[in-house]
Amino acid sequence: MLLSSRTIEKHMARRIHAQEHSGPGRPPADRGARRSLVLAIARKEFLHIIYDPRTLLIVFLMPTIQLLMFGYAMNLEIQHVDMAVLDLARTPGSRALVQQFHGSRFFHPFYFDGPVSGVENLFKAEKARLALVIPHDFDKQLRVKTAVSLQFIIDASDANAAAFVKNYCTQVLIDYNQSRGVEIPMPFEVRSAVLFNPHLKSSHFFVPGLMAMILMMISALLTSVAITREKETGTMEQILVSPIRPQQIVVGKVLPYVTLAFLDALLILLVGLVVFHVPFRGSVALLLLLTTLYVFTALSLGLMISTYARSQQVAMMVAQTATILPTMMLSGLIFPIASMPTALQYVTYVVPARYYLLIVRGVMLKGSGFSQLLQPTVFLVAVAVIMLTVSVRRFNMTLEK
Repeated sequence: MLLSSRTIEKHMARRIHAQEHSGPGRPPADRGARRSLVLAIARKEFLHIIYDPRTLLIVFLMPTIQLLMFGYAMNLEIQHVDMAVLDLARTPGSRALVQQFHGSRFFHPFYFDGPVSGVENLFKAEKARLALVIPHDFDKQLRVKTAVSLQFIIDASDANAAAFVKNYCTQVLIDYNQSRGVEIPMPFEVRSAVLFNPHLKSSHFFVPGLMAMILMMISALLTSVAITREKETGTMEQILVSPIRPQQIVVGKVLPYVTLAFLDALLILLVGLVVFHVPFRGSVALLLLLTTLYVFTALSLGLMISTYARSQQVAMMVAQTATILPTMMLSGLIFPIASMPTALQYVTYVVPARYYLLIVRGVMLKGSGFSQLLQPTVFLVAVAVIMLTVSVRRFNMTLEK
């Protein structure tokens, strides 16, 4: 028989009260009793999830719909592509070619003195998305041959962006030929080496991004609704009459939703690996560790929303506005951050999904290690600490009121 939320709260309050006053000189409830109380709160919340159709729809239906929506390819323009130039010729002709890329608004070329094998590390560290290799005999080929061998190495973890980059390179070469008075067909033979996504499948790009969106939405949305529901039904006051710390209430409330968030993440990974054949080249342990950090950040946001919202409807509206829109628009999930206005680029620094997208795509598609992901991890830790601190303070202030 399923107990109501109010009955469970009364039972827990009576049990703790009995433990506290069972005899003179008795010490307060030990750590085991408090742990059992946290588990009781978590069990009650889990029962709410099982028998609440609205929560089940949010947990399972919304991710499925989003997965289908993001299955469609999105063609978006990109700008300021970081291009590593390996100029093996070092001649006026090769420098003129590099200058042609400098004059384009799509590229930001810089010289790289390392070997060709070092390009992969540049891609993993997010320092370049394109590499141009100019051969030693570049000028000689221009004079005596009808075709010149150039190599473009493209980071195709974003399939749509890779296709655009390739087209942009072709256009720059056409402009270079016209500036030299050469008629089309152009004398260059372009041989592109596509890394990480050789077949240019868009699913390899959107599946990790969808994982970032769903984790943020589910964690923040359900946490905010769970705590707001207790205030709306009046059962939060019954919990507070027991000698329970606010931190224990928060832990007991969010534990079931942490589990749900990871189930959703595993579901997306399973569909991506089996259905869309998305590669997984990195460390599973590293991804789970950093995903835990991201989930705690989203839970802190949901907790902060719950301190302001007075009803479940308001909490859901605020959570959707604070999670879905910033994740879609300002994280790099759909629109490249480099193409945004400068003011919006500064705003993206407070969006946790911006850093998690670099992490999940780097681990899954590129096999990046912790050293390559150190910068986004540090930023994500900073955002998590700030949001958790604000959320806990707001929650304590709400309980005092």
